[in-house]
Amino acid sequence: MRTDIRSVYFRIALACSLFILALLAVYSSRGADRSWWPASAPQTARDGITESRLGPQPPCGEYSVPPYPSLDDPANVKSWSVNDLGRDWAPPSCTGWITSGFATLVTTVARFRYSAGADALLRHIGAISEFAGVRYWSTTHKRWQTLIVDAHALNDSQANQRRADFTPEEMKPGALLYFEQTDNLSGRAVYRMHIVEASPDRIVVDVENVSPLRYFYLTVIPVGETQSIYFLDRESAGVWRFYGLVRIGKNANRMIAGNEASSINRAVAYYRHLVGIRTDLESPAAR
Repeated sequence: MRTDIRSVYFRIALACSLFILALLAVYSSRGADRSWWPASAPQTARDGITESRLGPQPPCGEYSVPPYPSLDDPANVKSWSVNDLGRDWAPPSCTGWITSGFATLVTTVARFRYSAGADALLRHIGAISEFAGVRYWSTTHKRWQTLIVDAHALNDSQANQRRADFTPEEMKPGALLYFEQTDNLSGRAVYRMHIVEASPDRIVVDVENVSPLRYFYLTVIPVGETQSIYFLDRESAGVWRFYGLVRIGKNANRMIAGNEASSINRAVAYYRHLVGIRTDLESPAAR
């Protein structure tokens, strides 16, 4: 009888030991997957909440979602799902966006080499006329196409007030600048560019349409329903980080907002242009 009891205890102890070892193995593998989370990240995130549930987090604090890829790796591009985040998703407070929800939400995250400095980046961002001719991969036509047909700076929000490109001296924190851009699909619209931050180590710019986007006289995107914000942070000498967040609001026509692959390729085209990469040189992000 004692032998039987000892046998039972031994089996229980062995099972517990194996269970503990299995837990340690799982924990170790998950810890490797979450190595980009800092110790100060929210406990809910560190306990295994997936980034799809957490949602995009721009670099406004000590961590960001998605994480930055390694230098010289392709940009990390993600289209977020309404099913994961909810139709009434609330934008991160540091975006300055106050409207909830989205039809399309895309993040583009990258590291890139750039040695010319912040003023040169500002000059490139302010060169609105150079956006004309930006190309992207059309998933519908399966070829490279011109995304921005025409673009020019404006004196104010009126479309007939054309002017020369913006200079770095004009692009001070708090500045509101306007430009007109003609998209290959949604046509001509006026946009407001807000310089949120501009320093030698950090540039933050957000853009929003201040006139509706129309397709054959049909309004496909109402005023304020296409928004983007770009964070450019100097990481070290000659290396910068890029975080872009693009939102098309839930009131947009599904004809514009329903193509996930096209939205990804358009976001990547803007990223490549902003950081000085030829837009049709690398492989498309989505086919």
